[in-house]
Amino acid sequence: MSAENAYRDSLALSSDQLRSIQLGKLNTMLMQVCERPYFSGHLAGSLIPLKSLEDLASLPLMTKDALLGDTRCSPGRVFDLPRCQYTRLHQTSGTRGFPMAVLDTPDDWAWWLRCWDFVLDAANVTDQDVALMAFSFGPFIGFWTAHDALVRRRATVVPGGGMSSENRLQMINDYECTVMCCTPTYALHLSEVAKKLGIDLTRNTVSRIIVAGEPGGSIASIRHTIEHAWGAKVIDHTGASEVGAWGFGSDDGRGIHVIETEFIAECLVFDDDSPGGRTVDDGEPAELVLTSLGRLGGPVLRYRTGDIVRGYRNHDQPCKFLWLDGGVLGRSDDMIVIRGVNVFPSSIEAIIREVESTAEFRIIVTRKNHMDQLAIEVEAEQSSADRLAGLLRDRLAMRIDVQALPSESLPKFEAKAKRLIDRR
Repeated sequence: MSAENAYRDSLALSSDQLRSIQLGKLNTMLMQVCERPYFSGHLAGSLIPLKSLEDLASLPLMTKDALLGDTRCSPGRVFDLPRCQYTRLHQTSGTRGFPMAVLDTPDDWAWWLRCWDFVLDAANVTDQDVALMAFSFGPFIGFWTAHDALVRRRATVVPGGGMSSENRLQMINDYECTVMCCTPTYALHLSEVAKKLGIDLTRNTVSRIIVAGEPGGSIASIRHTIEHAWGAKVIDHTGASEVGAWGFGSDDGRGIHVIETEFIAECLVFDDDSPGGRTVDDGEPAELVLTSLGRLGGPVLRYRTGDIVRGYRNHDQPCKFLWLDGGVLGRSDDMIVIRGVNVFPSSIEAIIREVESTAEFRIIVTRKNHMDQLAIEVEAEQSSADRLAGLLRDRLAMRIDVQALPSESLPKFEAKAKRLIDRR
């Protein structure tokens, strides 16, 4: 499939052709990685190459905990090639108080951009567009791949990192931006800022907003609010640092298509009767399990994403890829998404325990002007709270308000502690 035609070309694929593409790519990948340091152990005893896609279920599942490196900030275990072969390093949130590095080879990065072609096709992006990247270009992968995919498409790309919302609104006018990339909550936040400044966003040049990083783009109420405020179409996108750019919004905006030429998707339910997972019927809520087919420097095989979805194989969408009604509906774990960054309460606790080993604390999530906010209350001296705020900023790449409280201010728990308070 060629760049800028990825979506159109996919429409012509029959089910048998798609399965043939998937099996071929899967076996090519398995043959290349099966003797590498991590995968030789992970795939021990597996019969490779696979004879059919049904044999995929014989391979072991992967979880995020299994991917984590052995030392602080070390790459995930699947990135097991010699370091000199990797040219890109980003971070994703870990569960132990330190981020996990994700690495990409030049070929891996090119694969990311091929996946992004589907998103850009869905947004009808061409070389005539001017795209504002309304996010901070930090270590989290965010829209880095979107930036390079837009450049490859020869659109004009305007980086908007490190500036205020007012400045970004001004840049839209100054450079007549036609596309904006951001999180759903930031699009809403910008609309509130514009309202206070007396700016009518429906009169500017932005006609498409590509959103990612959190649910919202496929949630009707949020999507309609953004589209009404901006007079622009919202195109949803889903991905994960350790997995890749795996989904793009359907034409009607009601859900997400998994890019099945580059991923194999399973919708499984895990319970006491089916610890290895069982398949579900169309429309039944399940956890999305993904196998990447093009990131050979760090592939994931049957990776439990933790995303709860409602998948349909039989649907009336023009694109016949697996369709997820409503996009990602929620999480199977306690991960929360704050301004596009995945945050695990266990990661926050690990950082807190570096400063205050036994102090009681709680994590409070709120929403202000459509932007999710995270704050921490901890029974500690102000100096400890200040140190903790600095560590959280450095580790999670976001500013988090930390409030020092007197001893015995917070509830104590005899059973399982409830320290996450969601007030959104």
